[in-house]
Amino acid sequence: MSSKSTVRVRVAPSPTGDPHVGTAYIGLFNMVFARRNGGQFILRIEDTDQKRSNPESEQAISDYLRWVGIEWDEGPDKGGPKGPYRQSERTAIYTEHATKLLDSGAAYRCFCTPERLTEMRAEQRKAGGNIGYDRRCRDLDPGEAETRMQNGESFTVRMKMPVDGETVFEDALRGTICYPNQQIDDQVLLKSDGFPTYHLANVVDDHLMEITHVFRAEEWIPSTPKHLALYEAFGWEPPVFVHLSLLRNPDRSKISKRKNPVSLEWYREAGFLPQALLNFLALMGWSMQDERECFSCDELVSEFDLNRLKVTEPVFDLQKLEWLNSQWMRLLSPEELATEIRGFMTEERLTKILPLIHERLHRLDGFTELTNYFFAMDVGFPVDDLKIKRWPTKETDGDDPKAPLRALNKALKAILEEIETLPKLEAEDLEQRLRDFCERTGWKTKELFMATRLVATGRAASPPLFETMEILGKARIQYRFRQAIETLRGAIKK
Repeated sequence: MSSKSTVRVRVAPSPTGDPHVGTAYIGLFNMVFARRNGGQFILRIEDTDQKRSNPESEQAISDYLRWVGIEWDEGPDKGGPKGPYRQSERTAIYTEHATKLLDSGAAYRCFCTPERLTEMRAEQRKAGGNIGYDRRCRDLDPGEAETRMQNGESFTVRMKMPVDGETVFEDALRGTICYPNQQIDDQVLLKSDGFPTYHLANVVDDHLMEITHVFRAEEWIPSTPKHLALYEAFGWEPPVFVHLSLLRNPDRSKISKRKNPVSLEWYREAGFLPQALLNFLALMGWSMQDERECFSCDELVSEFDLNRLKVTEPVFDLQKLEWLNSQWMRLLSPEELATEIRGFMTEERLTKILPLIHERLHRLDGFTELTNYFFAMDVGFPVDDLKIKRWPTKETDGDDPKAPLRALNKALKAILEEIETLPKLEAEDLEQRLRDFCERTGWKTKELFMATRLVATGRAASPPLFETMEILGKARIQYRFRQAIETLRGAIKK
């Protein structure tokens, strides 16, 4: 247990995609614990994945955490005494600490190429044993390692983990945890590009930022022995670890975008009140002593007790969230509800929609009918409205009557994967990407664009497709593509 007097906690998302509901879940308990104990809550951006990190994702994380009601005391946008708070701005610090580990003999340079590592893992899979680094470079002569480095040979820095015995540590929520050391790899600390891995950056930052308690998801339990080995190698006192239960789908699998909406943007666009979503996330990991289910964040802070955190796996039940949202909506006055609805509609969105429907609108009362799919989250996918005459030939060879549906399902999955890589949707870019897709795969643009229109709007006729998709936004489009893919999968099985 940390002897530091002032509680300091953090949430450390990676800006590599949509703002995740799991980040809000972990962030909530960090924030509440800090507020309850008069401490500080820090937002740290772990952006050392140079290929996937992007500033748009970082901004979205900040915006949506604030929307749901999570506010931090120190962070990239606020500054603070322990900055900088972006890991990409701290690379010299990690290099310095990796060098200390090399000098002390706690780490070593690994010159194994990616090709050699791929071949090694393939052989391990074939043999049916554990998959992990075979420590070929662990006992390399230091002089030879120095020569190879001076000659410009690429290398990573790996931690020398104990190979026998077990690592035992205390979790404030789960008690004593024992982990066999033989199951722990010699993890990479510094990549060949000079950027740290999660393990090194996480431990160094938590120490230098004086983090006293680490609230994080239970999936990080297997990494904790690696982190404790680093604390020991540096001679540092580790923080208190609290591994919260993972959010689960109804089938008990880890919550994922393929089975449940995970983007915070989706929940805002679907019309959930932020206070209801925050209340729901609190219920996923904690319970009030009197068992009441509707409570504010301030009430959570005043009542919070670590002993009431749940170890059981919480099921992320959207129906329960909708019920809770309805309870919060009933607490609003008509004037407050009107304010929320105006905020949901937004003048900016209306300004973008109206030019697309202007010439189609004959009476003001027709506005709702022409635009309801811009505001609803569920529009359905009318499979029976598919009128595709020309499918890619290679997908329809043979007499399989379901081949056209299989071809479309494959196309929608590919398009969805491409959409998921985009920070935001822009009409011109979307159109070019779908045209390029058609050129690569043999689809006729007319056919695929019509199918995409049905996915995006639930209608065969709508305003210009790509301008419509841009206004609908990434969260709605992703959700509707997944709905359509599931609908097609069901039609294929019939």
